[in-house]
Amino acid sequence: MPVANTVANTVANTDELFCLDKVSFHVGQNKILTDISLSLSKGEMVSLIGPNGAGKSTLVKLILGLNKPTSGDIIRHNSVISYVPQKFSVPSILPLRVKDLLAQANTKRLTPDERDFVLQKLSLTPLLDRQIHHLSGGETQRVLMARALLDKPDLLILDEPMQGLDPDSEELLYDFIDSMPPFLACAMLVVSHDLHWVMKGTRRVICLNKHICCQGVPSDIAHLPEFVALFGQYHSTHQTPYIHHHDHCQHTH
Repeated sequence: MPVANTVANTVANTDELFCLDKVSFHVGQNKILTDISLSLSKGEMVSLIGPNGAGKSTLVKLILGLNKPTSGDIIRHNSVISYVPQKFSVPSILPLRVKDLLAQANTKRLTPDERDFVLQKLSLTPLLDRQIHHLSGGETQRVLMARALLDKPDLLILDEPMQGLDPDSEELLYDFIDSMPPFLACAMLVVSHDLHWVMKGTRRVICLNKHICCQGVPSDIAHLPEFVALFGQYHSTHQTPYIHHHDHCQHTH
């Protein structure tokens, strides 16, 4: 879903979409995130991984401007950001159809043929007259993906988009993300628990556990002690999502 930038800062000759500089977020005495510094540029595909409670969704909200940092600076350059949340529900009393939700997109950014391509590729054409609250989890996620992409974003943020989906829906969405057509080319930040897809499908991986434990290309970080402490030894033959067994990473900040 589209999110308006709360801070706009245009810098000439840069591909950077946003930058976090030593950002921390605390709730009372609870330190949710500490000293986070990262940036993301046009065309990058970045995965954010970490155990439950690591602060992944909080970091996403900070990037979107939904939360304000306790300390540190966030710079968002002029760009269109779309967001697919982890969960989305519509009260049954609200008569919101699929086509009503999709109609809220900025249709001027895509041609009619490009818009039709998105709907067909995500198998949404038969669902256009359906009520949102009658959709399955997989159907809802496909609608949210289409809604986000119809704005033709510069940055697409996906917060665990496969959470709780059936295998067929997962496969359809993974295939769509992996084969994104050129007219939808955008940077992506994906929060995921599917370690196999993360390690084979992204160029940069950020491991988070209230701070950034490590980051880099998948082939490099898989052997780092900080990564192994969180996720164990990773082998490219893994076909299942990881299960976290540790409550901290062995990393001196």
